[in-house]
Amino acid sequence: MGNQNKDVFISHIHEDDAGLKPLKDLLAKNGMTVRDSSINSDKPNNATSPDYIKQNYLAPAIKWASTLIVYITPETKDSYWVNWEIEYAHKQGKTIVGVWEYGCQGCEIPEALDAYGNAVVGWQGNKIINAIN
Repeated sequence: MGNQNKDVFISHIHEDDAGLKPLKDLLAKNGMTVRDSSINSDKPNNATSPDYIKQNYLAPAIKWASTLIVYITPETKDSYWVNWEIEYAHKQGKTIVGVWEYGCQGCEIPEALDAYGNAVVGWQGNKIINAIN
């Protein structure tokens, strides 16, 4: 398959920050290197205005990425921010791929992912890469 490089934004709740590295490692092990523009505890923002956060942090990061990956855990479905990010990515014409956290396959997904997602896949590198491509 060779090494592929992809620019992604990983939509997730901050409580799930620890799952981002294993996801990127899984993709790398299967031949895809991702550059991730998502906001996490390594790259926090200290803004408090939702409109400022959307315009100055999230929108540019999502526009830069070719794909929005939604990292799905049982709590993801209730996140206002995850749903907003999915809707925004949809308006930008981005590929939207939901990936269940290892062991969480089958938990409820965010409404926006159900409406706009191109694929929802389990924790298997080849399936995630096929969905991204």
